[in-house]
Amino acid sequence: MTTPSRSVDEALAWLATRRPAAEALLRALVEAGSFTQDRAGVARVGDLVAPELEAAGLAVERLPGERLGPHLAFRGGAAGAPVFLVGHLDTVFPPGTFEGFRVEGDEGRGPGVFDMKGGVVVMLLGLAAARRAGLLERVPLAGLLVGDEEVGSPESQPHLRRLAAGARAALCFESGRAGDLIVTARKGTASVRVTAHGVAAHAGNAHAQGKNAIWALARFVDLAQRLTDYAGGVTVSVGTIRGGTTKNTVPDHAECEVDLRFLAGADGARLEAALREAAAAAALPGTRLELDRSSWRDPLERTGASAALAAAYGACQRSCGLGSGEAELVGGGSDACTTGALGVPSIDGLGPRGRAFHTREEAVDLGSIVPKAQAFLRFLATLAG
Repeated sequence: MTTPSRSVDEALAWLATRRPAAEALLRALVEAGSFTQDRAGVARVGDLVAPELEAAGLAVERLPGERLGPHLAFRGGAAGAPVFLVGHLDTVFPPGTFEGFRVEGDEGRGPGVFDMKGGVVVMLLGLAAARRAGLLERVPLAGLLVGDEEVGSPESQPHLRRLAAGARAALCFESGRAGDLIVTARKGTASVRVTAHGVAAHAGNAHAQGKNAIWALARFVDLAQRLTDYAGGVTVSVGTIRGGTTKNTVPDHAECEVDLRFLAGADGARLEAALREAAAAAALPGTRLELDRSSWRDPLERTGASAALAAAYGACQRSCGLGSGEAELVGGGSDACTTGALGVPSIDGLGPRGRAFHTREEAVDLGSIVPKAQAFLRFLATLAG
């Protein structure tokens, strides 16, 4: 009978031969296209990923979205508190804006190739190797690949909270950082829609009878932007604004979308309260402003347990020729924020290296995919006993 260590060594050697297969899978995922609002596209990518999970011996459950695309939950057969794997199927690119997959030297280029279809391939490749090594029989595993991460996971977040509760640890395969640094902290993120209601009137004949919703909203925007506190790690950005019908009609409707970033959960609560105060102060006689959360993620706060997890995973990366260490705090959020808020030790940025995500220059370092999968395999091996 093959010893566990020899099985892992053989699986590592097998992974070293899988770069062509990994690139082929990445191409298929990228070419499928999965803009968050494109439900069919997200489902297509899920249909490509589900057989890979099943081939690794995992039970897969498709969780339909309501307005957005579906999600894939999966679980291994080993009993106990699982290592919970986190990722997403969607991208930020609408159909027709940035499409196709191409290889330029050691880079793969295409929509979502780095954020985060490259990370999905790392996860799938590592799981396939773990099955070859017999690890999935001994290491409890579960996970969720969501279809709405790029808009704040509004529909998948309840599933994530339910499925990840009580996990031993959470590993998120979002875009890797330079030097293979591991993410242990992220800001909290939120999106708030603000709608102003007024009274329409003819701008020439009945101007005094109108109650201008755009004016009220403009007053709110000024107050909201003033809540930014760089020293405190809090930012407020009004990213879109719409309103009115014609220039000669006093507008009875206007709305904007506000992006919030904050360092601690308490900061987020204070910020939301301040926005509501700003809305009340901005309202003119005859107008009113409504606030609605469209998404909310608590921060991923670094803990002693998550730091220890990062150190253990980093040691596995070093053994595969990669770097290690903890990344500096940046403003972007991820679903690791949700697992961390559950009290599950969570680390992120375990996907391949790359650059320029969310732009048409998005690219992934193809040579980093296999070593990242090998590090994942080595980490699972440390838990097998």
